[in-house]
Amino acid sequence: MKFKFLILSSLFLFLLTASNCNSSSDVNETPDVEVDNTDPKEGEEKEEETEEDYSTMAVPADPGSGLEWEFQDFSDDFEYEAPAGNKGDAFYNKWDDFYHNNWSGPGLTEWSRDIPFVSDGLLQIPAKRKAGTDKISTGCITNKTRVQYPVYVEARAKIMNSVLANGIWMLSPDDTQEIDIMEAYGAAYSESAQASHSWYEVRMHISHHVFIRDPFQDYQPKDAGSWFMKDNIKWREDYHTYGVYWRDPWHLEYYIDGELIRTVSGKEQIDPLFYTNATNAGDTSTDTRTGLNKEMDIIIDVEDQDWRSNPASGNQSDTYTPTDNELTDTEGHTLKVDWIRIYKPVEK
Repeated sequence: MKFKFLILSSLFLFLLTASNCNSSSDVNETPDVEVDNTDPKEGEEKEEETEEDYSTMAVPADPGSGLEWEFQDFSDDFEYEAPAGNKGDAFYNKWDDFYHNNWSGPGLTEWSRDIPFVSDGLLQIPAKRKAGTDKISTGCITNKTRVQYPVYVEARAKIMNSVLANGIWMLSPDDTQEIDIMEAYGAAYSESAQASHSWYEVRMHISHHVFIRDPFQDYQPKDAGSWFMKDNIKWREDYHTYGVYWRDPWHLEYYIDGELIRTVSGKEQIDPLFYTNATNAGDTSTDTRTGLNKEMDIIIDVEDQDWRSNPASGNQSDTYTPTDNELTDTEGHTLKVDWIRIYKPVEK
């Protein structure tokens, strides 16, 4: 009996141990199965879903007492593909791929419809040499919906590593009133001038113009504040946001990276030379100034500006235009815009 009991006991212990081993194995396998079945794409999609939408991000400007900002649907996040030669409805519903009239650009600039394109969630405007010429072939786009005060316009962009001008700006259809949200020349060095370009690489031009077209006269502020610099930031190195609140004909507020960095307000800052006179433009004896009161087109472009590539001095040391060697850097000679958004203040 004792012998049988020992055998039965041993058998029972063996079976119990085997059962425990199997149970332990099952527990260890379950997490492995769950990990193996995880779809990495699901994680990526969740991350994208939590990314803040450009239309709901806070607007840095105060719309005014009793008002709130209303997002305008002609804004654009460029989350579509628009090849240079066939941009499609998503682009053309909002933009024309040229300037707002038939002018092909200043200086050595030659805007082409086949240059701007949208890809990877970005508007991209490259620059290159037009074969067999000294011209710079690049691009310009114009929004099909005009804006007028009060309005806030803001874009997120990465400028070129180039001596070319990169601009996001607004211009009246008759070319007499202009607001420059940003204008930049990002390169550290100019091969054409064989000189440092470092003064420009750390400054962002924010300004406005009022013009008399015939005979041509141009007023813009030329104070130090119209060339913004902060912590020696090299603007070409990263994306930044650039905005302007055009509150009324006599008040502009400029914002960079959500910070109010310049206010231009009053008749003596907006139009001290009476160029916007409703009658007798430029006649300082009669004040019929309107200020920045006209509807404007929103324009995004790249330019080779005549005052830089064909300077009044005629000196090579003052001549800033891309060399063939510099233009081989396609990435460095492409303006990239992540989004542009427009808001109107409305009653709460």
